[in-house]
Order: sequence, then structure tokens, then C-alpha cells
Amino acid sequence: MEALLYQFTLLSSQAFQDKNFDPSSTDDVMKLFDIEAYRSWAAMELEQEKEVEEAEVAVQEAEEYLESDMESAMDEFRRFEEEMERMARSELESLERAGESARKMGNLFEKAATIASKKYMEAALNSATASMKTAWKGLSSIKVHPS
Repeated sequence: MEALLYQFTLLSSQAFQDKNFDPSSTDDVMKLFDIEAYRSWAAMELEQEKEVEEAEVAVQEAEEYLESDMESAMDEFRRFEEEMERMARSELESLERAGESARKMGNLFEKAATIASKKYMEAALNSATASMKTAWKGLSSIKVHPS
């Protein structure tokens, strides 16, 4: 392009100096300018297409990377969720065992209290019976004089 500008400058100088200068002689230089402009435009178009393709490739790579990271994160979340479920299940089983143990102990305490109250009632009844027998003996041993 600089060579064309130099050639155009020479023709311009010649046009100022030569009164018989033919303006049609610049047509060839103008056609060369046109061709050079078209070539520059085509080169820029190719460069732009190349950049678009590179950008599309970069976007595709970024999407694949993001998808890979998302999949890794989801796998990690699933493992975490499974671990939490195992821990919760273990805690629940532990609480159920403790509850069952407390229920059995409560049943034993209830049976022990029932047995103790029956024994107490038997002892009280036996004591009352013994007191009544003693009292009855005492009354039956008193003899009335026939006087």
C-alpha cells in the first residue's frame, strides 16, 4: 500500500509540473488501490472468521470444562448426601436402640413395682390377719364365771 501511495505522490507531482499531464494515467494506480483495498478487506474478513472460529472453540472448551466441573460437584454432592444419609440412619438406629432399652427398663420397673406392691399388700394382710387372730384368741381365752 505504501508503494501505491508513493507512486500516487509521484503522479501528483508530475500533474502539478507537467501541463500536458493526462489524468487517465492515474486510472491504473486507482485500480491498483481498489485491488489492494479489496485484498485488505478479504484478509480482514478471513482474520475475523478465524477469530470467530477460535472464539467458538474457546467457548466450547469452556462449556466442556464447566460441564466437567459441574459433574464433579454433583458427584461430590451425591457422596456427601449418601454419607449424611448413612450418618442419619446410624443415629436413628442408635436412638431406636436407646428407646427400646428405656422401654424394656420401664417395663421391668413396672413389674418390680407391681411385685413390691403385691408383697406389701400380702404383708399388710398377713399382719392384719395375725392381729385379728391374736385379738380373737385373747377374747376367746377370757372365761366368764358363772356367778
